[in-house]
Amino acid sequence: MSAHSKQDANKPRIAFLGIGLMGKPMASNLLKAGYKLTVWNRTEAKAQVLAPHGATIASSPGNAANADIIITMLEAGPQVKAVIELALDKIAPGALVIDMSSTRQSEAEELHHMLAQRGVHFIDAPVSGGVLGAEAATLAIMAGGSAEQFTRAEPVLSAMGRPTLVGPAGCGQLAKLCNQLIVGATLDIVAEALMLAQAGGADPAAVRQAIRGGFAESRILEVHGQRMLDRNFMPGGQVKSQAKDLENVLIAAANAGISLPIAEQVTEHYRSLLPITSNADQSAILLMLEHHNPGKRVGTAADKLPQE
Repeated sequence: MSAHSKQDANKPRIAFLGIGLMGKPMASNLLKAGYKLTVWNRTEAKAQVLAPHGATIASSPGNAANADIIITMLEAGPQVKAVIELALDKIAPGALVIDMSSTRQSEAEELHHMLAQRGVHFIDAPVSGGVLGAEAATLAIMAGGSAEQFTRAEPVLSAMGRPTLVGPAGCGQLAKLCNQLIVGATLDIVAEALMLAQAGGADPAAVRQAIRGGFAESRILEVHGQRMLDRNFMPGGQVKSQAKDLENVLIAAANAGISLPIAEQVTEHYRSLLPITSNADQSAILLMLEHHNPGKRVGTAADKLPQE
C-alpha cells in the first residue's frame, strides 16, 4: 500500500467522485489517514493512479456509492447533480453526501432537499487553498449542514484541511463565495500595484518585498505576487474557476437583495480575461491589466502559460 497508512476497518467507508487537479491530492490524504476509499472519475486513468496507494477504482458513480460517506469534487453544480443522480439508487438511507465542489448556494440547497427525501444526509463543504493546500492537507473547508452531520464528517474533513461549520446547508457555498470575492479582488489590486510600481520607475519585486509585513501583507501578495513577477501562470486555481465563482457571487448578492459594486467590477475584469486565457492560474489577471495598458509589462521573464 506504498507509504500510505494501513486502512482502518473501524473508519467509515468513503467514495470519492472526481479525481482532478484538487481531488487527487485530497483523496490521497484520505488514503494516508487510513480510510477505505473507492474512487471514480469520468476519465478512469486519472483515478487509476490512486490504485497503487490502496484505492478501489469504480467504473461508475453508482458502483462507487455503496459507502458510508460519498464525497464529490467536480467542476460545478450541474456536474455534481448529474453525478449524484447517476449514483442515487445506490446511496443507502443514512449515508452522508459531502459536496466539496464550488457551486451556487441554491444548487447546494436543492441537492440537500433532493437527498433528504431519500433519507440521505448532506453537507456542502467547498474548499480554499488551491493544489498546494490540497497536497499539504491544509485546505480551508467551509461546511454547511447540521451540527450532528458536521460532527460525523469532521474527522474525515480534518484529514484534508481545517473544517469550520458556518451555517445550515448551502452556507458552505456562501462562505466560499465570500472567500473567492476577497481572493479575486485582492489578485486584481496586487496586479495593479505591481503595474504601478513598474510603470512609475520602481523595481516591482523590491516594492513587493518592502510592503510585506505591513498592513498590505496577504497570502495573495506572498504567493500570487511572486507568480506575477515570475510570470508563472501555470494553473493552481484557474481563471475559468475564479470567473465562475465571481459570477456566482453576483447571483448570491442579487438573491440576498444587495448591491456589491466592487464585486461587479472585479467580475467584469475576469470576464475580460477569459478570451485571453481561461486555463491559466488566476494570477493571470495581470495579463488583462497589461492588455488594457499597451506597452506596459511587469517583470522581464517569458510568460509560462498552459495550453488552452
